[in-house]
Amino acid sequence: MSDGMNYAPVATQQAAVCQPGEFVFGVTALDHGHIYGMTQNLKRAGATCKLVYDPDPKKLAYFLKQNPEARAASSLDEILDDTDISLVAAAAIPNLRAGLGIECMHRGKDYFTDKTPFTSLSQLDEAREAVAATGRKYACCYSERLQNEAAEHAAALVASGVIGQVIQLIGLGPHRLSAGSRPDWFFRKQEYGGIICDIGSHQMEQFLTYTGATDADVSMARVHNYAHPAHPELEDFGECSLVGNNGASGYFRMDWFTPDGLRNWGDGRTVILGTAGYIELRKYVDIGREPMSENNLYIVTNDGEEHLNVTGKVGFPFFGKFILDCLERTEHAMTQAHTFKAAELCLRAQVLADERN
Repeated sequence: MSDGMNYAPVATQQAAVCQPGEFVFGVTALDHGHIYGMTQNLKRAGATCKLVYDPDPKKLAYFLKQNPEARAASSLDEILDDTDISLVAAAAIPNLRAGLGIECMHRGKDYFTDKTPFTSLSQLDEAREAVAATGRKYACCYSERLQNEAAEHAAALVASGVIGQVIQLIGLGPHRLSAGSRPDWFFRKQEYGGIICDIGSHQMEQFLTYTGATDADVSMARVHNYAHPAHPELEDFGECSLVGNNGASGYFRMDWFTPDGLRNWGDGRTVILGTAGYIELRKYVDIGREPMSENNLYIVTNDGEEHLNVTGKVGFPFFGKFILDCLERTEHAMTQAHTFKAAELCLRAQVLADERN
């Protein structure tokens, strides 16, 4: 896969948690390729895709080819008026995601969006108010953890205490730009929100998950366009640092500088430092090795060194838990507070970086 926009991994280890027709969802806003992974993983976990709507006939035709059981809706209203549908999944242009989600919630549907869930703190505030008013869910697919088996296995290891108390996290989120294949909105700051707001949303969610922090102060944030003058609103580099309310710290780098010589779209890595050891995740490629080998964990403790490859062994447990949360009105997959706090941190970091420029 040459670019991350069309990276849509599907879990091979995924048991259905409900019967066909028990949990029905609709899909709209096919603006980002992540919607295909979101859809397939919901289906693998037992959900039924009934309707899809997008004004672009080419996008709609491609989606229906991948999901022939679904039917094309004539409008978004047809999805929102369908009493069988309890969830709407979408990957809209980033600055439109909040408005769409708020409309869905006020029409009685839970909402599942691609990251980043918001492009401004005011949108986040409005979504929080809508959740409180409607009782519906505003969920986000933070796919660098939720759709990566190494990242999910690392969460289980950390929770089990293998490396002790987590005190620091380093997250690297490099991506290949592939500028010629990107839509126009990708290069407009108002629409994509900024590199920390976008790619950084993954990193903030992982910081909260692995460290156990429930809030954090942003101590440093910076963005720049180093090498793309043809796209002056693009931020091709970003970095930020956090200190959590439990004392854990984090440093995160995001960039669009993946060299063409790399076999995939980005060498995403995470290093989790604990008081009794550390874990390095090489999520999408283990460079210099054959085959490409995704989902690698390198673990070092007082007992020694260990390398695990967990491809096909962990699955994406979020999706089954999320379906059950929607059916049973629980919060086992991800709490609403966690979803919104990850979004808040990336937005606060983006604001700080913007103020520096």
